[in-house]
Amino acid sequence: MSQPLSPEALTAALREHPSAQATRGHALSILTTKGISHDHWRVGDSGLVLRVPRMSQWGMAPDRQLAYEATAFRRAAASGHCPTLHDTVPVCETLPRGALIVDLIDGHPPRLPDDLAAIANAFTAIHQLPLPPTAAQPPLQTHNDAVAATLRVIEEQAAYLSGAKLSDDARAAISDELTWARTFASAGEPDIAPCLVGTDTHPGNFLIDRDGKAWFVDLEKVLYGAAPIDLAHATLAVATGWDPDSASRLTTGQIGAFYRRYLERIGTARAGELAPWLLPLRRLTWLRTMTWFARWQAAWQGGDHPASRDATMTRHIGAHIAASFEADAIAEARADWLKPDLAQVLN
Repeated sequence: MSQPLSPEALTAALREHPSAQATRGHALSILTTKGISHDHWRVGDSGLVLRVPRMSQWGMAPDRQLAYEATAFRRAAASGHCPTLHDTVPVCETLPRGALIVDLIDGHPPRLPDDLAAIANAFTAIHQLPLPPTAAQPPLQTHNDAVAATLRVIEEQAAYLSGAKLSDDARAAISDELTWARTFASAGEPDIAPCLVGTDTHPGNFLIDRDGKAWFVDLEKVLYGAAPIDLAHATLAVATGWDPDSASRLTTGQIGAFYRRYLERIGTARAGELAPWLLPLRRLTWLRTMTWFARWQAAWQGGDHPASRDATMTRHIGAHIAASFEADAIAEARADWLKPDLAQVLN
């Protein structure tokens, strides 16, 4: 399993770059290594964090990933619910993917369901940011075809299903969902205006500050896309169980209350636009996550893969993914769209 940098090596590397001026004179200490793609270092008492990429889940070259994330932080900070970017440290020998210097959010992982309302508030602010003109949206991706784009991700990840050692029941259920997704996508795109979305919005990517405000802190996959995908990924059991520090299983009533709070705050017209697509895109988001789990099992877990930095987190992820592929867990997840309970709560 790969090891993080030593504080001495990192300090020496930062000393070479004027963009790291804010780190001068501050002791560096590991804040967390449990993220799949990044390590985070506390910069003394400066109120800053050094966010160090160690891989790109989208396969981006280091310079491109660094520029992409920097843009995401700059644009999302206007919401008041994402950290401010102070600078970037360029790619170098010690930092082969560079680093970002961002605000430290003094907060705790969400406690569900108590902090769901705060997360809904954060989504409202992020999703209501003005959409830039088309020519100004790069380097961030734009998914005007959010369903087709998500299906492309699912199909790419589904190639790993055969190597994930799934039970017959799990394979059959996922095959059924793949068939549905392809049919759903063939009907065309929903009439939903894109907005800035976090994409990887499981609760573990939020922090709750002392005032109860939710901050979205992992902006690796930010793009312009469909808001219901963010809402789904924050409340599906496959996502709420991902981070051991915020793991919880939500009831249908709690999920419905979360959606209703968001819809009440987003405005009547926008709520009416989104409401018909909440459950179909929840279904698609579940399948996106399950095929990602298959990729983890077949290609990423264990060994010296960068995604397996933190031994404790890797064990938790392995157990969570195995549990998510159990027949009972799959049936419980699919009940959201195959049974009427959640639809009735939303209505």
